[in-house]
Amino acid sequence: MTPTPPTLERLNGASAADALRLLDGLYAHAPWVAERALALRPLRSLAQLRHALVQAVRGAGADAQLALIRANPWRMDQALAQRSPTPDESARIARLDTAYEERFGFPFVLAVRGPRGTGLTQQEIIDTLERRLENHADFERAEALRNLHRIAELRLNDRFGAEPTLGNDLWDWHEKLAEYSDPGFAQQGQLTVTYLTDAHRACARRIGDWMRDCGFDEVATDAVGNVVGRYHPAADGARYLLTGSHYDTVRNGGRYDGRLGIFVPMACVRELQRAGRRLPLGIEVVAFAEEEGQRYPASFLGSGALTGDFDPAWLDQRDAEGISMRSAMQHAGLCVEAIAALRRDPQRYLGFVEVHIEQGPVLNELDLPLGVVSSINGCVRFIGEMIGMASHAGTTPMGRRRDAAAGVAELALYIEQRAAQDEGSVGTIGLLDVPGGSINVVPGRCRFSLDLRGPSDAQRDALVQDVRAQLGRIAARRGLRYTLDEALRAAAAPSAPAWQRHWERAVDALGLPVLRLPSGAGHDAMKLHAILPQAMLFVRGQNAGISHNPLESTTNNDIQLAVDAFAGLLQQLAGEAQP
Repeated sequence: MTPTPPTLERLNGASAADALRLLDGLYAHAPWVAERALALRPLRSLAQLRHALVQAVRGAGADAQLALIRANPWRMDQALAQRSPTPDESARIARLDTAYEERFGFPFVLAVRGPRGTGLTQQEIIDTLERRLENHADFERAEALRNLHRIAELRLNDRFGAEPTLGNDLWDWHEKLAEYSDPGFAQQGQLTVTYLTDAHRACARRIGDWMRDCGFDEVATDAVGNVVGRYHPAADGARYLLTGSHYDTVRNGGRYDGRLGIFVPMACVRELQRAGRRLPLGIEVVAFAEEEGQRYPASFLGSGALTGDFDPAWLDQRDAEGISMRSAMQHAGLCVEAIAALRRDPQRYLGFVEVHIEQGPVLNELDLPLGVVSSINGCVRFIGEMIGMASHAGTTPMGRRRDAAAGVAELALYIEQRAAQDEGSVGTIGLLDVPGGSINVVPGRCRFSLDLRGPSDAQRDALVQDVRAQLGRIAARRGLRYTLDEALRAAAAPSAPAWQRHWERAVDALGLPVLRLPSGAGHDAMKLHAILPQAMLFVRGQNAGISHNPLESTTNNDIQLAVDAFAGLLQQLAGEAQP
């Protein structure tokens, strides 16, 4: 007979020795990790136990951590036993493994069961080993520990029979939706879904079908391509919770940016429908058609339509192939004339919440699965050009040059220094182009972008003012001229205090510490902030939290916790809505 898995109640009630035996082997050859975590009993959840194990390692000091890594090496023979590598492949991996230990002084550690728990492929193992060889030593030591924590998490799941079923389902949904990609990118195995392409429309259809399968009462695609699902409340006339995120991507992007915020509430609706439950509030999930501004320079088009912020002038914008937005919408069967009617009446809604992968390293570095967003940074973007004089690179003395690219380079260094003076401010020159440039010509023109952000409008605007003033000083001193046109301005969006507390209580109920952090990235919640109270929940990203990149990833366990937190938020709202 298969032994009955232990329970948290049994763990909490066991003697110190018996409790330690229940956790034996989570970290091989290191019973001290479980011993320190068990000192925090009684534990409220397995999530709290997992966090306690992580904290035990974090507080142990560098020597103990290094000993832990050395006691738990990755075993190539075990990892590849089921993958039948060729002799050449085995030799290659052995060389990489040796190079790794020579570089870092400790063995390679990898959770070979991966983010889904079903195993990495042989190529994924090789790619990971090669990539991590390039890491800084301190970062790689932390990454080895993070892999040990993931191994322990998977072992804990097995030990307690705690399968993250919903996390697995959502992980699979992301994989299936990633099958659709724009021409040219799909052939290269890259994920790119831009507004109203064939891949974009296929994603909309798939999301709509899944919404129907989940039990939404109404599912439709609106006049800008948003996919809208509504789960009715228990009584007519009740207000709705509005939630969702975007399903378009950047070029060669990741699977989870935006889409996680669609699937998490969908899973919650599916569970309500399966249980035959209706809440005293409705749930409206919107898969926003466009947020990234990749095909047309009209970011937040999908969510902006819901706030009445759709600019009709956008319809005349053209993509790289000369296709106007109006033509693309008509080709997709969308009714341009109906866009104005998409504006939501705030009186019919309680507020807006969004779940999103963090797109940054904070949660990953702190080994926390969830974080509560305190504010979304305000942003101003500019497109500029520095104008000097093109001249011969060999015959123009350094003191006589009017080098446009050097002027922009000096501005970039100033932005780096100035933004660092304010907590939370960031500044980026992401586009830098010398049109018609040549290796032996002093640049006469240099086109550039500016992206300046801050946690409040006042802080952001002070940064903008200083950067513009410095740009003028640089140009005057170097004998240059410039143009600078504002391309986008988005106000900071502080979370509504009551709604932020909803997320905080939901995270705390899972047994996890509550971390509050700002969002440096823009989100659809910024647009809905104009008409509704809003708050966001961040989910940890793997691979240093990288996003807008194929390496963007998260785990089935972290997704499960996000679903559980969303369900907890719904329960809070349901309690408040009771008469």
